[in-house]
Amino acid sequence: MSTSDTNNKHLLTVMVEDYFHVGAFGNLIQQRNWSNFVPRYAHNTQKALDLLDQYDTKATFFVLGWIAEQSPELVREIVNRGHEVASRGYYHRSLENLSIEEFREDLRRTNAAIETASGQKVSGYRAADKLPFQQHDWVLDVLAEEGFAYDSSFLPKRGDDPKKQVAHRYEHNDSAIWEFPYSTRDLGIGLLPISGGNYFRQIPYTLMRRAVSNWHKRSDAPFISYFHVWELDPEQPRISAASRYSRIRHYRNLDKMEWILHENLALYKCTGIADHLGIDRETHISVEPDMAAATEITVPANAPLDLTPVSIVIPCYNEQESLPYLAKTLASVEERLKKIGYTSQLIFVDDNSQDDTLAVIHSLFGDSKGLQVVKHDVNQGVAGGIVTGIRAARTEIVCSIDCDCTFDPHELENMIPMLGECVDLVQASPYHKDGGVQNVPGWRLLLSKGASVLFRRVLHTKIASYTACFRVMRRSSMIDIEPEELGFHGVPELLGLLDLKGGKIVEFPTVLAVRLFGASKMKTLKTIAGTVKLLSRLTLMRAFGKTNPIRPSTSSERLLPASKD
Repeated sequence: MSTSDTNNKHLLTVMVEDYFHVGAFGNLIQQRNWSNFVPRYAHNTQKALDLLDQYDTKATFFVLGWIAEQSPELVREIVNRGHEVASRGYYHRSLENLSIEEFREDLRRTNAAIETASGQKVSGYRAADKLPFQQHDWVLDVLAEEGFAYDSSFLPKRGDDPKKQVAHRYEHNDSAIWEFPYSTRDLGIGLLPISGGNYFRQIPYTLMRRAVSNWHKRSDAPFISYFHVWELDPEQPRISAASRYSRIRHYRNLDKMEWILHENLALYKCTGIADHLGIDRETHISVEPDMAAATEITVPANAPLDLTPVSIVIPCYNEQESLPYLAKTLASVEERLKKIGYTSQLIFVDDNSQDDTLAVIHSLFGDSKGLQVVKHDVNQGVAGGIVTGIRAARTEIVCSIDCDCTFDPHELENMIPMLGECVDLVQASPYHKDGGVQNVPGWRLLLSKGASVLFRRVLHTKIASYTACFRVMRRSSMIDIEPEELGFHGVPELLGLLDLKGGKIVEFPTVLAVRLFGASKMKTLKTIAGTVKLLSRLTLMRAFGKTNPIRPSTSSERLLPASKD
């Protein structure tokens, strides 16, 4: 088909979402954690807009309501460059998890966010997942009742009415709605989606090119094409915890998408769905930003004037991929700590990283007040990093956290107040009956839970978990403790030695999740052998060793309250 053949239209749709929103990672990344990621959707959407401008092409942009609220200026930019903005739902949730009323409420919330940002009435909808006909016809009923003009969520299957396999009107009571299903090619044994996105990247493009070019030889209906803005971002961070299938589905041939789009935009005349239907994209809502709401800052009447400083120790070894996520998370943690009377001072211990960890630390945290960065000349291990951090701390309260946020650092808000006068250490406890684990490999759980059972037999303190390095400690209680092992098994050793000295240890139930970025540094066999050796040594120390009282090395009187400034 040539560009002069205006009857053979391609309806181009663009999904505005980020790599951490997608369904492929939905079991790993909870919506409540989206704000911890460094967003890339704005840059990628600008890249898509520039690409379409090169070919004077208009499209329909399906936007999440969450993005419309986070970045209303981006939505306005899409409209100002002549494109339609439609609904992708608020949170990219599968409709399998929504009741009809919840779906209706999601539509209204999303429309309100998009229309407030764009000033443009929302006419169209595309679900987060591709929907099958028959069992999801209720979606079209609801959309028609809510006043939508069209939907583009359905993926036809072999056996569906051929009229449903292309654009068609759907009647519901006294109303009607257009459905623009994903375009497919009948292979005789099933329908192959040929609309774009993942199918363009995974299937040899020679076959896709031929299937798309033959579409109008078989149908007068418009061809529906799509891509996600994250598909223009081959450098996006990799979610290492994802399954092999999900990594292939999401990352494979990302560098191929841009030239495919160049080729298609050069070959075919594309337009948006609203323009195809002749819908007047009226501006009916003021797009002036609410400056009063944007600048208003609420100061709690009972905000504490003096804040108690706490040190947060973060051992790092080859963690350059995890640090941007950590930076966003710690910014939020600091705000929460201030509300309960604390302020944090960060201590990074670079354990002789071989990547750019040290440079990234300085880049992301260089302006952090009270920042300390300590570098090991020789790799020591995670316990070595914690010991170094405790010794470098200038506060009585010291927290140690994982750089990869496998334990949510926001839990410090709950753990720090548990460090009462008689408590020396608060231990994060995923194996507590009120704790939990998410997506952690079974072999790691087996080893860790098995070790906890043995530690419970050996030590005075009877808690559910001993091996996590996510802790809140008294520096005066830990400063004289010198573990023999500095790797992973040195973490429970620190706790075990404190226990044998008579320290008071309490646990806080929390959730352990799999790390999202980078690779685990644990050497399994070495850790198992070290743990067995440690248990033997602790058993002998308890049976024959001398228990010394804990001597404070830093009195609480020496701690100066920090001001908000």
